[in-house]
This record gives sequence, C-alpha cells and structure tokens, in this order.
Amino acid sequence: MKKLKNLSLRLRLILLFSVLALLTWLIASGVAWHQTRKHINEVFDTQQMLFAKRLAATGLGDRLNLSKDAELPDTKKMVRKGSRGHTDDDALTFAIFNVHGQMLLNDGENGKRIRFDGDTQGFNDVELKGDSDTWRMVWLTSPDGQYRVAVGQEYDYRNDMAWSLVSGQLTPWLASLPVLLLALIVMVTLELRPLRRVAQGLRQRSPEDATPIVTDSLPGEVLPLANALNSLFTRTGEMLIRERRFTSDAAHELRSPLAALRVQTEVVQLSGDDAQMREHALENLTTSIDRATRLVDQLLTLSRLESFSTPEELERIDWTSLVAQSLAEQDYRAHGKGIELRFEEQGTPPEMRGQSLLLSLMVRNLLDNAIRYSAAGTCVTVSLDGRGITVEDQGPGISAEHLARLGERFYRPPGQEQTGSGLGISIVQRIAQLHHLKVVYRNRAEGGLEVRVSR
Repeated sequence: MKKLKNLSLRLRLILLFSVLALLTWLIASGVAWHQTRKHINEVFDTQQMLFAKRLAATGLGDRLNLSKDAELPDTKKMVRKGSRGHTDDDALTFAIFNVHGQMLLNDGENGKRIRFDGDTQGFNDVELKGDSDTWRMVWLTSPDGQYRVAVGQEYDYRNDMAWSLVSGQLTPWLASLPVLLLALIVMVTLELRPLRRVAQGLRQRSPEDATPIVTDSLPGEVLPLANALNSLFTRTGEMLIRERRFTSDAAHELRSPLAALRVQTEVVQLSGDDAQMREHALENLTTSIDRATRLVDQLLTLSRLESFSTPEELERIDWTSLVAQSLAEQDYRAHGKGIELRFEEQGTPPEMRGQSLLLSLMVRNLLDNAIRYSAAGTCVTVSLDGRGITVEDQGPGISAEHLARLGERFYRPPGQEQTGSGLGISIVQRIAQLHHLKVVYRNRAEGGLEVRVSR
C-alpha cells in the first residue's frame, strides 16, 4: 500500500480502474454463470418432465413385450451424422421398468445403465452403472401403476450448455477490455494535463512571483487546492512587500539617528577638557540613542502588526480598566512636562472582543502623541462614552491639508519641534483596523486636536 501511494496519480488511477474493471468482469461472469445455470436447469427439468409424462401416458401395456428387455437402436446407427442435429449420448436418456424393477425398454444408449428406483416420484440426482458422473433423473409411475418411467440427463451436458451461453456473452466484453484500458489511459492522461501544466509552472516560478494560478481549465476537485495556493501566494507577496518596506524604512530612518550618534561621539572626543561641551554632547548622545531605540521599537511593532490578519487570543475588553492603566503609565511623563491628564467616563463603549495588549498600545500611542505635542500647563483629556473613546489635547492642532495625511508612514507635519518618526499614528490605525474600529482626527474649535476611536 505504501508503494502504491508513492506512485504518480496517473498510474494509480490507471491501476485502480484496471483492477476495478477486471473485478467487475469477474463478478458479472459469476452472476451470469449462476443465473444461466439456474435457467437452463429449469428448462431441461421441464423438458424431462414432459418427456417422462408422455412416456408414462402412451399405453405402455399394448406396446411393450413383457418377456424380454427391449431397447431402441442407437441414434448414430439410425440417422447419419449431418442429419441428426446436436444429439449427444448424454443429452437425454430414458428407460421403462415394471414395478418389480425389470427394465422393459431403454433408448439403446445410457438408458440401459439406469438403476431402478421404486420409491422416488419426481427428480433426484444419481449415478449410472459404471459411470461416476452425476445425472439429473426424473421418475414417474404410469397411470395404471404397472410401469416406472425414468428420464435422465447428465449435469455435464447442462454445464457445457451454460458455459457456451455465458462465454458467448462475456468473451467479446473481455476481448474489448484492452481497448477500454487504452481509452482509460488516454482519458486520464488528458484530464491530468492541466495539473501537469500547473506543476510545471510552479517548478519554474521564481520565489518572489506571486502571480495567481490560472484556474479556468482545472477540474472542480483540484480547484480548492489551486485557490488555497493562490491565497498563499497573495499572503506571501504581501509578506515580502512588508519585509521590503520594513527593510527600506529601517535603512532610511535609522540613517539620521545613527549619523547623529556618530557626530555626538566625535564631539565628545573633541571636547577635550571642556566639561560643558562634553556634558552637552553626552546629553545629545543620550537623546539620539533614545530616539533610535524608540524608532526601532516602533518599526518592529508595526512590522509585527502588519503580519496579523486578525487579533490573537481574543477576550472581552474592559475599556475603563484599560484606559485607567494607560493613563497611569503616562502620568509620570505628563507631569514631567507640566501636563495634566484627565479621565472622564460618560458611558461605556459597546461591548467587544479583542486583544487587550494591542488596544492598550493604541491608547498609549494616542496619549504619547498628545503629551508630546502639548505645551506645559495644558490638559490632555480621555473620555469614554457609549460610542467609543476620545483623546483631546490643547496643542497647536494641524492644518486640514496635513490632517488628511495623518497615518502615512514617517509622515510628520512640517514645523514640528518635537522629535519623532511618524510611526505612532500608523500603529494606532493598524491596531484599529485589526479590531474593526475607525479612527477620526479633527481640530477642536477651542484649539488642539481631537482623536475619536469608535466602531
């Protein structure tokens, strides 16, 4: 069985169909043989019975010489070969006995070897004298009760007749079996040609080729596999695009902080005994390291988020607890800049299931941006209501032209004094997209920016 599984699909189909065809022929032959024998036995039993009844009802007392054993001449002596038809010596035989077992008449052939049976009335299977073959024998008693009539037929004759009929029907079918198998081979080969084309195309496909497989000529049984492969190619292509984008973004964005690190390192080396210059250079060096670290963290986070199709480990979201924890994490940084954090719970957002870790990251990024671009002495407010969550700051706001571009990778509105990479909003939007949430930005009439996250 293991070797059969290792064969090609084409060869396996041909072998299986060939075995199935041969097995079907054998079963059909067996059934035909059984049915034909049954019907032939019925026909010949009827023939024997009619012949025996005619012999028993022909007025035997007027015709038989009771004093001696009489027999008819052999058929072969009475009629020449070309005119006697298909009459074998085992086709039919008969004998007539008196009730005492004396044979009064026989057919001159096998009838003289019939053993007398005074008890049977009807059919039984017997052997003749000097013969081991089985005969089908019918016994009848004449109407006057004086004679016993026996008519027999050899089973081999019936079997030969049945075999002639069965072989005449099944031999042409067996002879056509090679033609059927040849047609099967051609049909299977033609039907599997689309699969070979697909396999050849896959072998020649480059690793970066995400072109879908053409499914027009594929059979329905293979279509789900082709569709699954096309889906895999699409996901692989998207993954390659993400990896290339990540590599390109990382190479582009890390160039500036790394260059700044090199410059500040050179300044430290050139400062000599100037403690103030060295202190300033070390401070700038620390800032550049923090910026590079934050940029790498954001790049890795965004790359990981884009690899998700749906959030993992879904759970019921407790917005109140989630927002309170995020505010507590950002409180120290806000107070360091002289910014007040407020939490207003005006209702509960619609119940939803998601990944708390990702949603916490989303809220932290919103708070981080609000704190980063707000001036000292201002307030950042987080509100919960029946529609969703809102983060409001009292910063400078953004013009309508630049507001429409928020969320683009590495995009930062011009004139920003704060350092940043422009990835925080991209991370927020990706997390919202994974949870089927909508993020809307708008300038507040009182000044500042309002971010609304809702379904």
